[in-house]
Amino acid sequence: MADRKKIDELHFQADEAGTERQDTVISGKRGTPNDRKDMQRMGKAQELRRNFRFVSIFGYSMILMATWETVLTTLSIPLLNGGTGGAIFVFLGTAVGMGLCIVSMAEMASMAPTSGGQYHWVSEFAPREHQRFLSYVVGWLCVLGWQTGIASISYLAGTQIQGLIVLNNPSYVPERWHGTLLVIAVATFSVVFNTLLARKLPLVEGTVLVLHIFGFFAIFITMWVLGPRSKASDVFGQFQDNAGWGNIGLACLVGQLAPVFSLLGSDAATHMSEELRDASYTLPRAMVWTAVSNSALGFLMLITMCFCLGDVESVLSSRTGFPHIQVIYNATQSVGGTTALAAITVTMAIFGCVNNVATCSRQLFAFARDGGLPLSEFLSYVHPACDIPLNSVLVSFLIAILLSTINIGSSVAFNSIAALGTCALLSSYIISISCIFLKRWNNENLLPSRFNLGKAGIWINGGAVVYLVLAFVFSFFPLFPHPTPDLMNWNILIYAVVVIFSLIYFVLKGKKEYVGPVEYINKDV
Repeated sequence: MADRKKIDELHFQADEAGTERQDTVISGKRGTPNDRKDMQRMGKAQELRRNFRFVSIFGYSMILMATWETVLTTLSIPLLNGGTGGAIFVFLGTAVGMGLCIVSMAEMASMAPTSGGQYHWVSEFAPREHQRFLSYVVGWLCVLGWQTGIASISYLAGTQIQGLIVLNNPSYVPERWHGTLLVIAVATFSVVFNTLLARKLPLVEGTVLVLHIFGFFAIFITMWVLGPRSKASDVFGQFQDNAGWGNIGLACLVGQLAPVFSLLGSDAATHMSEELRDASYTLPRAMVWTAVSNSALGFLMLITMCFCLGDVESVLSSRTGFPHIQVIYNATQSVGGTTALAAITVTMAIFGCVNNVATCSRQLFAFARDGGLPLSEFLSYVHPACDIPLNSVLVSFLIAILLSTINIGSSVAFNSIAALGTCALLSSYIISISCIFLKRWNNENLLPSRFNLGKAGIWINGGAVVYLVLAFVFSFFPLFPHPTPDLMNWNILIYAVVVIFSLIYFVLKGKKEYVGPVEYINKDV
C-alpha cells in the first residue's frame, strides 16, 4: 500500500511540474484552481479530463434519476400497496426525506469532490478508530449498488420493449431469454457509448435532457386532454390495501419502494466529480436542482396518472406488463400513438443505463485506486488515449452480462439481484450522513465548503438518517404478505452474503492493502 501511495505522489508531482500556468488559468485537463486545490488536498493525481459543466452534469443526474419515467414504470407497486391516495402522499413524504439526504450529500460533495463519493467521505468524517473499516464496507456497498444498477436499468428498458411488442403484436409471448438478450443489447450500447463516444457524453447529456423535459410534457398534455378523469375526492382519498397486508399504513410504507427507487441515485454526479469543472461549487448545486426538478416532474406525472387511471384492475392485469402503457393506450386508443409516447420512457431508460455505466465504472476505478478491490492496479488504470478508466468500464459490462444470464434460469433471482442496488445505496447513504451528523453532534470542525448547511445542518443530517433507516428496512419487504418463493424479496439474503464476503476479504487481505483515502490527505493544503 505504501508503494501505491508513493506512485500517486509521484504522479501528482509530475502533474504539477508539467504545468507552468498561473493559478488563474483554467485547464481542460486539470480544471480550475479550486479543482487543483481539492485534488492536492485529497492527495490524488488528476487523471480524468474535466469535460462536464453545470448544464451537462445537471442533465447527467436528471437523466440517471429519471423520476417521472420511473414513476410510470413502477406504477403497479403503489397501486397495489396504498392505492392512489397512498401513492400521492407517500411520494411527497419520500421526496422530503430523500431531499434531506441529497442536500446532506451535496454538502459533503462540496467538501470533498471525488469520484470515491461515500466511502471517501466516511474515511474523512468517521471517528478515527473506525475510519478504515467503515470506509471499506461503504466502498463495497457502493460497488454492489452501482454494478447491479446496469443490469437493473437494462432490464427495465428491455421489458418495456417487450411490452411494446405485445401491444403491437398481441400474439407475441414474452420469453425470459428474449428479455436477457434485450438486457445484453442495452448494456452493450451503453458500454460502446462510454468507450468510443466518451468525450461526447457531456454534449449528449444536454441533448437528452431536452427529451427528458419535452417527453414529460408530451405524455402529461396527452393524458389531460384525452384521458378519463376521476374525481379529486376519489384520487386523493382512496387508500387501498390491494396486496392484503391488513393495514393501510403498512401497505403505504411497503409501497414507498417505488418513489424511493424513482429518487435514488443522488450520488451519481458525485462519482463524476473528477470530470467536472469547478466541482466543489457546481456539483452540490446540480445535485440540489436535480432533486427539486425531478421531484416536481415526478409528482405532477403521478397526479396525472392517478386522475387518468380508469379501471385499476384492468390496468394492473395488462398483458404489456406495464400499467402506464395500458393507461396511455386507453387514453389515446391508438397503438401507434401509445408506442411513440411509451418509446420516450424506453429511450430515457437506455440513456439512464449509459449514465449508470459511467457512474459505476468511476466508482469502481476510485475504490480500486485506493486499494479496496482485488486487481486494484488493473481496475484503476486510466487509458491515456480516451482519459477514462477503460478496464473498469469493461469489467462493469462483463458483470452486467453475467447478471443478465440469471434471468434465463430464474426471473425471481434476477429481480432480487437487480433490486439489490436500492438496499446497498441506501445503506451507504446512512453511514456517510451519520458520520457528518456525529461530527456536528460532537461540535468538531468540518472541512471548508462552498455549499454549507450552517446551523441547520445537524437537523437536516439527522432527519435524513431517520428517513433513510425507515426506507432501508422496508426495501427488504416483499410486495405481498405471506409470499410464495417466487414472490419473496430475497434481497436481504444476497445483501448479507455480499457484506459477509467483503468482511472476509477485508480480514484476509483488505486490511493489509486498504488504508483508506484519509491516509492520502495533504494536511498542509
